[in-house]
Amino acid sequence: MEKIRIGTRESQLAVWQATLVKDLLLQHGYDSELVYIKSEGDTDLQTPLYEIGVQGIFTRALDIALLNGDVDIAVHSMKDVPTQMAKRIVQAAVLPRASYKDLLVPRPGELFSDDNRAGAIATSSIRRKAQWLNRYPNDRIENLRGNVNTRLRKVEESNWDGAIFAAAGLERIGLRPDNAVELDWMLPAPAQGAITVVCREGDNIAIEACGNFHNVETALCTAIERDFLRALLGGCSTPISALAKVEDGLVVFEGNILSKDGRHKKEIRKKIALDGATDLGRLAAEELQQDGGQQILEGIRNDQ
Repeated sequence: MEKIRIGTRESQLAVWQATLVKDLLLQHGYDSELVYIKSEGDTDLQTPLYEIGVQGIFTRALDIALLNGDVDIAVHSMKDVPTQMAKRIVQAAVLPRASYKDLLVPRPGELFSDDNRAGAIATSSIRRKAQWLNRYPNDRIENLRGNVNTRLRKVEESNWDGAIFAAAGLERIGLRPDNAVELDWMLPAPAQGAITVVCREGDNIAIEACGNFHNVETALCTAIERDFLRALLGGCSTPISALAKVEDGLVVFEGNILSKDGRHKKEIRKKIALDGATDLGRLAAEELQQDGGQQILEGIRNDQ
């Protein structure tokens, strides 16, 4: 059997994730190799993500490599994958989820204070920006782009109070600072903390190989979150957050949408039996729209 070619971006985190998949394949008797692909999101590090038209910005180059037959599978942070995947590309596996939380990382040696805040926080995420301003309306948001290592270095060199990172990304490559603060109040991006493997439609070898480490619970929860996002017609430039968890045979779901300036917010919480949760994301989105979410969506569209 020929080696399975794993497409990956070149960042330390992306390579870590692809290497994890390589090790999992080997555990099940499949030999593989990494193929490095540069993405559009890795080359333009100045423009805020929400101004680029970010849908698929970190996955497009890998999709093209897959469809051209240059690689057999591609490994993604699942939150970067558009809810409508490219034609002829299918999900081969979802790995068990790591932390879904966001972290506030202050400058080295400093501690974050939320007393009488009027400072500067860095992020390129419109979702994080909106939730932060909803809680701390007097703060200023600075744009921060680049891979994890680059962003940590920029925080160290800045005069900001800190920057917001995904916990999973820092923890996977051992870079979570001791002074980082978990933002338990901040709802994550749909599928944050999850890794997905995709392949070409009909590639039975890749589908069978990756099926050995597919995690059903994470796949269900992330599908619900992504359905919520898709039903609201949202992308990375829309402040939409969602989290589904399985607890005692129930799926517990939280979702919200905010205006970009954080002033307006609508949220929803639902619990449903595990065996009836397939349409939970779509139903929650419809309920949220009827409860004022549609007005927020229209306001966002009018701003664009």
